[in-house]
Amino acid sequence: MKILIIEDEPQMLQNMRQTLEREQYTVETASDYETAKSKIGIYDYDCILLDITLPNGNGLELLKLVKQLGKDDGVIIVSAKDSLDDRIKGLNLGADDYLPKPFHMAELHARVNAIVRRRTFDGNKFIEIGNVNIDPDSRSVHINENEVVLNRKEYDVLWYMVANKTRLVTKTALAEHVWGDHIDQTDSFDFIYSQIKNLRKKLSDAAATIEIEAVYGVGYKLQVL
Repeated sequence: MKILIIEDEPQMLQNMRQTLEREQYTVETASDYETAKSKIGIYDYDCILLDITLPNGNGLELLKLVKQLGKDDGVIIVSAKDSLDDRIKGLNLGADDYLPKPFHMAELHARVNAIVRRRTFDGNKFIEIGNVNIDPDSRSVHINENEVVLNRKEYDVLWYMVANKTRLVTKTALAEHVWGDHIDQTDSFDFIYSQIKNLRKKLSDAAATIEIEAVYGVGYKLQVL
């Protein structure tokens, strides 16, 4: 799952990033309005953690941008501004949640998990497709009740394909989601092919009733057999 943290206080930003990376999220950050605006315009995220008060701009304007662009990113406002007016304004603009500072990092993780689960999988704790069962909390995968051990990237690829099971996923979208915006620094998708190849073999060996189908020249699509 891919998270964008928009926060101008360095220590808070670092704490949030470390907490979410320990939970195996792909985390990107922005510490000012213009950087955040650029990333929102270019990339898609499972969840955006949004501070209201930013250098050179207001976080609520970024929330408006998310909605104007028709994006489905979940948004949690994370701000020391705990006035009722700010909370109502943010929720009315389409924010999914409001977390006032200070807060425990365990609560941050729980709120992010809840948003992603609610928006992507209708609030279900376990995700089932075919004979594959995924537990997002433990990042475990079972096929016919037998655990299939995946490395971090294999799991992230599977999760993204399942979350987009009705869509054709381009190689670029998959790379950006699983590897973050550092994908801009590479000129080859060989690392994607490697992870897809290994994941396909593990699914096949476990007799999964799903498979990742390559669409030549475009990307991949998840098929239920």
